[in-house]
Formats: sequence, structure tokens, C-alpha cells
Amino acid sequence: WVAIAAITHNLMRAAAGLIGGRMSKVRAQTLRTRIISIPARIAHRARKLILHLPTKWPWATEFARLWHAALSPPTRSLS
Repeated sequence: WVAIAAITHNLMRAAAGLIGGRMSKVRAQTLRTRIISIPARIAHRARKLILHLPTKWPWATEFARLWHAALSPPTRSLS
């Protein structure tokens, strides 16, 4: 379980770094309640999953930044 806790910590820090701005230095609990535990609905339409987020969610821009960074190809080469 220690290895799983370390992996979870590293993934949370990586997610906070991808979000950037004021969210890059928040605690794991803050990141978990604001970004990961979102009140959303999942809908199935035309063989696609659609995520319906709240309309006036205060952390929508941070979530969109993380979503875009996680799904887009890397911007820099690692060499």
C-alpha cells in the first residue's frame, strides 16, 4: 500500500503542475475536492461519452486546463 500511496501522491503533484497557476501549490485534499470530486453526469450519445459539468462551477477553467494538458500530445521533446 505504500507504493500505491506514493504513486497517488506523484499523480496528484503532476496534475497540479499541469493545471499551473494558483493550483500548482495546493494540498492534495484541495485538489481532490476541487478538481477530482466533481458533480458531473456522464451521458452516452452516438457511441461517445459526454461529460456534463455544472454550469457555474468555480473551477471549470482549471479542470479544462488539466483535461487539455492530459489529452493533448506533449509540447516539448524529452531529449
